Amino acid sequence: MPNNLLKRRRPVLFTVLGATVATGVAAYAYARRKLYPPLATVDHVNLHKYMGLWYEVARLPTRFEKGCQHVTAEYKLLPDGKVRVVNTCHKEGINGPVEKATATARAVDSTNSKLKVQFFWPFEGDYWILDLDLSDYRYALVGEPTRKNLWILSRTPHLERNLRDQLVAYARGLGFPVENLQFTPQPVSE
Repeated sequence: MPNNLLKRRRPVLFTVLGATVATGVAAYAYARRKLYPPLATVDHVNLHKYMGLWYEVARLPTRFEKGCQHVTAEYKLLPDGKVRVVNTCHKEGINGPVEKATATARAVDSTNSKLKVQFFWPFEGDYWILDLDLSDYRYALVGEPTRKNLWILSRTPHLERNLRDQLVAYARGLGFPVENLQFTPQPVSE
Protein backbone atom coordinates (compact mmCIF):
# COMPACT_ATOMS: atom_id res chain seq x y z
CA MET A 1 0.00 0.00 0.00
CA PRO A 2 1.46 3.37 -0.95
CA ASN A 3 2.57 5.54 1.96
CA ASN A 4 0.21 8.41 0.98
CA LEU A 5 -2.82 6.15 1.07
CA LEU A 6 -1.85 4.85 4.53
CA LYS A 7 -1.45 8.42 5.81
CA ARG A 8 -4.92 9.37 4.53
CA ARG A 9 -6.55 6.32 6.13
CA ARG A 10 -4.87 6.78 9.51
CA PRO A 11 -7.22 9.60 10.73
CA VAL A 12 -10.24 7.58 9.62
CA LEU A 13 -8.89 4.50 11.39
CA PHE A 14 -8.32 6.46 14.63
CA THR A 15 -11.78 8.04 14.40
CA VAL A 16 -13.45 4.64 13.96
CA LEU A 17 -11.36 3.13 16.75
CA GLY A 18 -12.17 6.07 19.07
CA ALA A 19 -15.88 5.86 18.31
CA THR A 20 -15.86 2.10 18.96
CA VAL A 21 -14.15 2.51 22.32
CA ALA A 22 -16.47 5.38 23.32
CA THR A 23 -19.54 3.33 22.36
CA GLY A 24 -18.28 0.38 24.39
CA VAL A 25 -17.63 2.54 27.46
CA ALA A 26 -21.07 4.16 27.18
CA ALA A 27 -22.78 0.76 26.79
CA TYR A 28 -20.93 -0.60 29.82
CA ALA A 29 -21.89 2.41 31.95
CA TYR A 30 -25.52 2.15 30.83
CA ALA A 31 -25.62 -1.59 31.60
CA ARG A 32 -24.14 -1.02 35.09
CA ARG A 33 -26.78 1.60 35.87
CA LYS A 34 -29.58 -0.72 34.78
CA LEU A 35 -28.48 -3.27 37.41
CA TYR A 36 -29.70 -0.99 40.18
CA PRO A 37 -33.01 0.69 40.91
CA PRO A 38 -33.06 4.48 40.51
CA LEU A 39 -31.16 6.32 43.22
CA ALA A 40 -33.00 9.11 45.04
CA THR A 41 -31.22 12.33 45.95
CA VAL A 42 -32.23 15.17 48.25
CA ASP A 43 -34.88 17.49 46.85
CA HIS A 44 -32.68 20.58 46.70
CA VAL A 45 -29.17 21.68 47.68
CA ASN A 46 -28.33 25.30 48.37
CA LEU A 47 -24.86 25.38 46.81
CA HIS A 48 -23.89 28.50 48.78
CA LYS A 49 -24.52 26.64 52.07
CA TYR A 50 -22.78 23.49 50.78
CA MET A 51 -19.54 25.34 50.06
CA GLY A 52 -16.64 25.20 52.49
CA LEU A 53 -14.64 22.48 54.22
CA TRP A 54 -15.93 18.93 54.72
CA TYR A 55 -14.20 16.06 56.54
CA GLU A 56 -14.47 12.54 55.21
CA VAL A 57 -15.95 10.30 57.92
CA ALA A 58 -16.13 7.12 55.84
CA ARG A 59 -15.81 5.90 52.26
CA LEU A 60 -16.07 2.84 50.12
CA PRO A 61 -12.53 1.90 49.02
CA THR A 62 -11.22 3.68 45.94
CA ARG A 63 -7.82 3.29 44.34
CA PHE A 64 -7.27 7.05 44.29
CA GLU A 65 -7.72 7.24 48.09
CA LYS A 66 -5.61 4.22 48.96
CA GLY A 67 -3.64 4.89 52.15
CA CYS A 68 -5.39 8.23 52.74
CA GLN A 69 -6.13 9.51 56.23
CA HIS A 70 -7.27 12.93 57.44
CA VAL A 71 -9.16 13.43 54.17
CA THR A 72 -10.96 16.70 53.49
CA ALA A 73 -12.81 18.23 50.59
CA GLU A 74 -13.15 21.95 50.13
CA TYR A 75 -15.72 23.41 47.77
CA LYS A 76 -15.79 26.95 46.41
CA LEU A 77 -18.53 28.36 44.18
CA LEU A 78 -17.10 30.00 41.07
CA PRO A 79 -18.59 33.04 39.29
CA ASP A 80 -19.81 30.83 36.40
CA GLY A 81 -21.85 28.64 38.81
CA LYS A 82 -19.40 25.74 38.75
CA VAL A 83 -17.70 24.48 41.89
CA ARG A 84 -13.96 24.29 42.50
CA VAL A 85 -13.09 21.11 44.42
CA VAL A 86 -9.87 20.57 46.36
CA ASN A 87 -9.48 17.14 47.94
CA THR A 88 -6.71 16.75 50.49
CA CYS A 89 -5.29 13.42 51.68
CA HIS A 90 -2.58 12.73 54.21
CA LYS A 91 -0.78 9.59 53.02
CA GLU A 92 -0.18 6.75 55.47
CA GLY A 93 -0.99 8.78 58.59
CA ILE A 94 -2.96 11.68 60.01
CA ASN A 95 0.14 13.88 59.81
CA GLY A 96 1.60 12.17 56.75
CA PRO A 97 2.62 13.83 53.50
CA VAL A 98 -0.16 15.84 51.87
CA GLU A 99 -1.54 15.04 48.44
CA LYS A 100 -4.09 17.32 46.80
CA ALA A 101 -6.36 16.78 43.84
CA THR A 102 -8.24 19.65 42.21
CA ALA A 103 -11.40 19.30 40.16
CA THR A 104 -14.36 21.23 38.81
CA ALA A 105 -17.95 20.22 39.46
CA ARG A 106 -21.17 21.30 37.82
CA ALA A 107 -24.81 20.74 38.73
CA VAL A 108 -26.66 18.70 36.12
CA ASP A 109 -30.18 19.65 37.15
CA SER A 110 -32.03 22.42 38.98
CA THR A 111 -32.02 20.54 42.32
CA ASN A 112 -28.20 20.91 42.59
CA SER A 113 -28.20 17.45 44.19
CA LYS A 114 -26.68 15.74 41.16
CA LEU A 115 -23.29 16.98 40.11
CA LYS A 116 -20.64 15.88 37.64
CA VAL A 117 -17.05 16.17 38.86
CA GLN A 118 -14.12 16.37 36.48
CA PHE A 119 -10.57 15.84 37.74
CA PHE A 120 -9.19 15.56 34.22
CA TRP A 121 -10.72 16.02 30.79
CA PRO A 122 -12.74 14.39 29.29
CA PHE A 123 -13.79 12.12 32.18
CA GLU A 124 -16.52 13.09 34.64
CA GLY A 125 -17.85 11.23 37.64
CA ASP A 126 -21.23 11.35 39.34
CA TYR A 127 -21.47 13.09 42.71
CA TRP A 128 -25.02 12.68 44.00
CA ILE A 129 -26.08 14.09 47.37
CA LEU A 130 -28.25 11.34 48.83
CA ASP A 131 -28.82 12.73 52.31
CA LEU A 132 -28.03 16.10 53.83
CA ASP A 133 -28.66 17.96 57.06
CA LEU A 134 -30.88 20.57 55.43
CA SER A 135 -31.00 22.82 58.49
CA ASP A 136 -27.26 23.37 59.10
CA TYR A 137 -25.52 21.41 56.33
CA ARG A 138 -23.39 19.67 58.97
CA TYR A 139 -23.36 16.20 57.35
CA ALA A 140 -23.85 14.73 53.89
CA LEU A 141 -24.12 11.28 52.32
CA VAL A 142 -22.73 11.27 48.78
CA GLY A 143 -22.75 8.43 46.26
CA GLU A 144 -23.40 7.54 42.64
CA PRO A 145 -25.87 5.35 40.73
CA THR A 146 -23.67 2.24 40.33
CA ARG A 147 -23.22 2.08 44.13
CA LYS A 148 -19.44 1.78 43.66
CA ASN A 149 -18.57 5.04 45.44
CA LEU A 150 -19.94 6.35 48.73
CA TRP A 151 -18.79 9.00 51.17
CA ILE A 152 -20.03 10.19 54.54
CA LEU A 153 -18.98 13.79 55.08
CA SER A 154 -19.10 16.07 58.11
CA ARG A 155 -18.28 19.69 58.86
CA THR A 156 -16.27 18.49 61.86
CA PRO A 157 -13.55 15.81 61.96
CA HIS A 158 -15.89 13.43 63.80
CA LEU A 159 -19.59 12.68 63.50
CA GLU A 160 -21.73 11.46 66.38
CA ARG A 161 -21.89 7.66 66.33
CA ASN A 162 -25.70 7.43 66.24
CA LEU A 163 -25.88 9.83 63.27
CA ARG A 164 -23.10 7.96 61.48
CA ASP A 165 -24.95 4.67 62.06
CA GLN A 166 -28.18 6.17 60.66
CA LEU A 167 -26.37 7.27 57.49
CA VAL A 168 -24.79 3.82 57.10
CA ALA A 169 -28.21 2.16 57.53
CA TYR A 170 -29.74 4.51 54.96
CA ALA A 171 -26.94 3.74 52.48
CA ARG A 172 -27.46 -0.01 53.07
CA GLY A 173 -31.14 0.45 52.20
CA LEU A 174 -30.12 2.16 48.96
CA GLY A 175 -28.06 -0.89 47.96
CA PHE A 176 -24.53 0.28 48.80
CA PRO A 177 -22.11 -2.41 50.09
CA VAL A 178 -21.66 -0.69 53.46
CA GLU A 179 -19.93 -3.76 54.90
CA ASN A 180 -16.90 -2.50 52.91
CA LEU A 181 -16.92 1.01 54.38
CA GLN A 182 -13.59 2.34 55.61
CA PHE A 183 -13.80 4.83 58.46
CA THR A 184 -11.33 7.64 57.87
CA PRO A 185 -8.90 8.52 60.68
CA GLN A 186 -9.13 12.22 61.48
CA PRO A 187 -7.30 14.36 64.05
CA VAL A 188 -8.83 14.63 67.52
CA SER A 189 -9.20 18.40 67.09
CA GLU A 190 -8.24 21.02 64.55
